[in-house]
Amino acid sequence: MPFSRSFLSEEQLLCSICLDVFDNPVSAPCGHSFCMACIRHYWDTAKHCQCPLCKQTFKRRPDLHINRTLREITEQFKRMVASPGDSGGVGAGGEAEEGGMTQETVDGAQKPGHLPGLLLNEMKQRLSRHKVHSNSQACHEERGSEQTPNTNTNGTQPPVIDRQLSLRRYTLSGAADAMKVPLCPKHHCNLELFCLSDRECICIECGQTEHQSHNITCAEKEWRSNKMKISITETEIQEMTRERMQKVEEIKQSLVDIRLAENEVQRSMQLFGVLMSSLERSQAGLLEVTEINRRSAEHQAEVMIRELEQEITELKTRSTALAKLAKTENFVTGLKGYSDLSTPTSMKDWTGVSLTCDLGTKAIYASVCLLLEQFKEELRKLPTVCLSVSANQSLLTSHPKVKRVQEYAVDVTLDSNTAHPRLILSEDKKKVWCGEKQQHVPDSRERFDRVVCVLGREGFSGGRHYWEVEVDGKTDWDLGVASHSSNRKGKITVSPSNGYWFLSLRDRNNYAFRTEPSTALPLSLKPQKIGLFVDYEKGQVSFYNVDAKMHIYTFMDNFSETIYPFFSPCTNKTGNNDAPLVITPVLLD
Repeated sequence: MPFSRSFLSEEQLLCSICLDVFDNPVSAPCGHSFCMACIRHYWDTAKHCQCPLCKQTFKRRPDLHINRTLREITEQFKRMVASPGDSGGVGAGGEAEEGGMTQETVDGAQKPGHLPGLLLNEMKQRLSRHKVHSNSQACHEERGSEQTPNTNTNGTQPPVIDRQLSLRRYTLSGAADAMKVPLCPKHHCNLELFCLSDRECICIECGQTEHQSHNITCAEKEWRSNKMKISITETEIQEMTRERMQKVEEIKQSLVDIRLAENEVQRSMQLFGVLMSSLERSQAGLLEVTEINRRSAEHQAEVMIRELEQEITELKTRSTALAKLAKTENFVTGLKGYSDLSTPTSMKDWTGVSLTCDLGTKAIYASVCLLLEQFKEELRKLPTVCLSVSANQSLLTSHPKVKRVQEYAVDVTLDSNTAHPRLILSEDKKKVWCGEKQQHVPDSRERFDRVVCVLGREGFSGGRHYWEVEVDGKTDWDLGVASHSSNRKGKITVSPSNGYWFLSLRDRNNYAFRTEPSTALPLSLKPQKIGLFVDYEKGQVSFYNVDAKMHIYTFMDNFSETIYPFFSPCTNKTGNNDAPLVITPVLLD
């Protein structure tokens, strides 16, 4: 269809690879067009299949089809240049006809590949909008594709070439100018692209220079994608805030229990004064230990509450900032702000943190009971004051008997079906040690194949349970409980979150509870026998020095499945760790 060539510029119809007018033009998925032979040769020689202009990489080589509309425009442009008098050119009554011949037509013919001077001036006036490179064009086409008119006001379809040029003019300038896109401080071009490698907004010139080899996409498209992630991040922050608020309440409740325990200490003081005035020095020593433990517990509670409240404040601040950021439409500000806010901050894992409420009152009560027996023996020798015994006995009858953990003793045996091939079990399944070679045993899903450990045969899904294990003569060992679904194959990450709760000894003196990271436990007395107590409903796992009658460590968690006693005698690499772990009978005092 004839048209005025003043609508066309040769620059618009040049292939960016061969820098010549399109020959059999094809369009890549990103929207940029090239000669079919040029783009095929480019992809044949390139390492990656990507667009030469915007550097968008394609996972598979696109199937190319000739852009028939662009080929029509190209062919008509070639014919127009070859015949300057056609299609409403100089011979159609324009300024060139009135003003005479231009310098280019002095010889009576237009030079191939050039336009008449006056016609070129007219084209420059009509195409006076600033040139936008191909990377920016992709962003504008995405915003403007749904708004591009396809019909004239009278309902008729416009000419193919006019529609193509109308789309080009709209998508190159209209959408971009309406958004007031910030300018690049270096090149003074619109910041329409986003470098995924450096996480910053850039202009087209930046993309073709210092970011040429980087992964680049449309900034507005990337911001829309990130806005969808804000709600997910905000939900995660709210969940973390809720967990920490629950932990604050838990610690506050523990603090109340500590203050109640202080009343027990005061009652113990009265018993000491009534029974044995001669032991005031011992009483002062016990009080000093109790006071130190109380102050230490209160200080620890204050520190933990202060840390939790600080983290809660930080999380709420991030949540507020994210909610405010979600309302912005400026993708440059949004992307920069989201990059800062989405970066995970250093938060402490509070899962295994708890406040110990034991102030050593059990030892105080044991001493009081012993002194009471001695005091009653002395009263029998003095008939004149025997009547006072009943009065003294009333001091203890007002306090109910505290049930000891030993009274929850269970008979624990080792399960040979879970034992590592190097472990050797005694016939009664009460002893285990590590051998030098692996034994020929059936491989099963329950058996440990890399870590030298074994589980107890008896599992616990409720109630309270207690057992004791002799560890005398060993330099390394692990004792505790493990969940039924815990991993038993290959390398095992031992922590409560992975279904393992146990105490460890390494290098003869280094005791630790295996959390992430491990909780070091400095012990003044080296235990020869370890007592383990489990309260399933409370989620409590406690360890005791049986001989010294001392509490070592308590961990609180939530059990959701059956748990089993866990034993690991560890290997004998040093030659000093060949002693077995022995499950011993529990003796009630």
